[in-house]
Amino acid sequence: QVQLVESGGGLVQAGGSLRLSCAASGSIRSINAMGWYRQAPGKQREFVASIPSGGSTNYTDSVKGRFTISRDNAKNTVYLQMNSLKPEDTAVYYCNADIRMRLSAITRNYWGQGTQVTVSS
Repeated sequence: QVQLVESGGGLVQAGGSLRLSCAASGSIRSINAMGWYRQAPGKQREFVASIPSGGSTNYTDSVKGRFTISRDNAKNTVYLQMNSLKPEDTAVYYCNADIRMRLSAITRNYWGQGTQVTVSS
């Protein structure tokens, strides 16, 4: 089985920073794209940022210039550095990854359990 475990969420004042981490574990052969999504109360889950195994990153417009996604392939970990946080960034942040397990020809999409980010004004 594969697990995605997020960490790094918390409470921060507007203008502050947080760094989220998401580590994939299990019988992993390869990881393609990794990304972050978020869901605010009463709203649908939305895309935040993604990073392929090779190539350029992608961000939703509202976080461009403030958030940076990166990954450490040796650790099967993706990060989200969040700067200049705003109250509207408050949400549960979910890690997402396309993972191919060992002895499998199929790549599946996995989600983490989520980590709460709260930005106070």
